[in-house]
Amino acid sequence: MIDLTPACDRMADVLAGVADDQLGDGTPCTEYTVRDLIAHIDEVARGFAALARGQEAPAAPDGASFDGDGRKRVAEHVRALGEAWTDPAAWEGTSETGGLELPGERWGKIAFTEIVVHGWDLATATGRPFDLPDETLRACLDHVAEFVPKAPLPTLWGPAVAVPDDAPLLDRILGITGRTP
Repeated sequence: MIDLTPACDRMADVLAGVADDQLGDGTPCTEYTVRDLIAHIDEVARGFAALARGQEAPAAPDGASFDGDGRKRVAEHVRALGEAWTDPAAWEGTSETGGLELPGERWGKIAFTEIVVHGWDLATATGRPFDLPDETLRACLDHVAEFVPKAPLPTLWGPAVAVPDDAPLLDRILGITGRTP
């Protein structure tokens, strides 16, 4: 079991620092603007929290706004994601979503990686710091090093970027997931 809350709390802090005039800016996740990335983060947070609770993923809200109040709602969803995965039962058994059945432990690690990597994407795009405890980064690195090269949906990540073996943990995570630290 991995504690998602440090990454979720940091993501919520980054969301609080996004200015309305940054919503149209690009991100390191090149297919997304800041607005698109926030929408994706919201979908990830709501969907993976529901998965942890054994519930159906909620439908995306129509015409969601990601102005200041909208970002606060997304931050609440992100924190709820971290809370949902504190339940040991979320890490057990198997679950199916999007036509893919995986063990609960794998789903939890995927949710965790989404928050860490996209947290960095959002922080970088908006000029915010993205510092996480070494324990959090180590858990994410262990997961991406094992999972990303043989992911069931390889198109989710860009081609790996070479990063020195002695680079900081976050840089190694980013390189494996196709980002240039």
